[in-house]
Amino acid sequence: MTTGNTTPWARPLSGRDPAEAHRASTPLELFFDLTFVVAIASAAAQLHHGLSEGHWNALGGYFFVFFGIWWAWMNYSWFASAYDTDDVVWRVMTLIGMAGMLVLAAGVPRAFNEGQLGVLILGYVIMRVPMVFQWLRAARHDPVRARTARTYATGLAALQFIWVVWALLGQPGGSAFVVALIVCEVFLPPIAERHGTTPWHPEHMVERYSLMTIIVLGEVLLSTTGAIGVILDGGTLSGQLIMTVIGGLLIVFCLWWFYFKHSHAQQLEEDGTRPAFVWGYGHYLLYAAIAAVGAGLGVCIDVLEHVAHVSSRAATLTLGVPVAVALVVTGYMHARDVESWQWAVRAGGTAAAVLIVALAGWEPGLSVLLIGLVLVASLVLYLAQSDPAPA
Repeated sequence: MTTGNTTPWARPLSGRDPAEAHRASTPLELFFDLTFVVAIASAAAQLHHGLSEGHWNALGGYFFVFFGIWWAWMNYSWFASAYDTDDVVWRVMTLIGMAGMLVLAAGVPRAFNEGQLGVLILGYVIMRVPMVFQWLRAARHDPVRARTARTYATGLAALQFIWVVWALLGQPGGSAFVVALIVCEVFLPPIAERHGTTPWHPEHMVERYSLMTIIVLGEVLLSTTGAIGVILDGGTLSGQLIMTVIGGLLIVFCLWWFYFKHSHAQQLEEDGTRPAFVWGYGHYLLYAAIAAVGAGLGVCIDVLEHVAHVSSRAATLTLGVPVAVALVVTGYMHARDVESWQWAVRAGGTAAAVLIVALAGWEPGLSVLLIGLVLVASLVLYLAQSDPAPA
């Protein structure tokens, strides 16, 4: 049962069919993702420069900024999976949200360099006003889930109000207050969904997350392209840079293969809402780690070009640690899907081998190549012991 009238401008947000066949990302969703390409690239670039200068506090800024980027994308994606009507109102609200993400992306350098979060919070205001409006529409048009929708709308509005007041008061409480608010943000969806699950589509959400995985993998490709550019600009073939290029390509290709070993859709559909939160939230670590791989690769190139202020071992660790984290998170997700922890054990062993290489202190080019070869060896072992065809 729904309320509200259908017009050329607006259709009722009564909820999509979770079992709808051939549900795919819309052109608007793909357009929406482009704004996150800009924001992620900015965050990764700031992390790269900070680590290259030996400013390890850049890690804290990176995880906070990346959380903001990922949280905005995730909030919209799950809501769109449940209620996307693709009418005029929906499109306008989405475009306003995209403008907000571009404002947030513009504020990333200030958040890193000056610790000023005002522009980021302004970007969130621009994004969240449409989201609150959309949730109120859903509460009106979908009476079965009205309480869920009102909880989302009230929670988002209240949290955003607190963020704005906190910024206007000069950011009192510092990092402790930020962490407390992030915890509140993370717990809002589980609390809201207790009143009734929104009709999100498993296959659609798996596709949305897969597309975001490809976006963050693009950051690694961008750093590899930077190494190729250094070789071409230098006019000489440096063995270390060539090994960096080959190793970087092997790393990004293997990370892609590990993630796309099979689809998570069937297990996500069978598990229900609570495990879906584990799967959905777990991607924060995965996305942040993969984007950081690109930053770490850039630090290794800076060391080879003698423009960095960190040691070879430190540079290699900026690459090895995020690779290891990405492997462990991916292995855990696959282990949950197939209900066999051998995948997690194998991923943990591969991650340990990567960290051993990173700690060895060899030249960055050789280390990058060896990390890539470790991933290739793990992939070959996987292919030899299972059906390589995706499910």
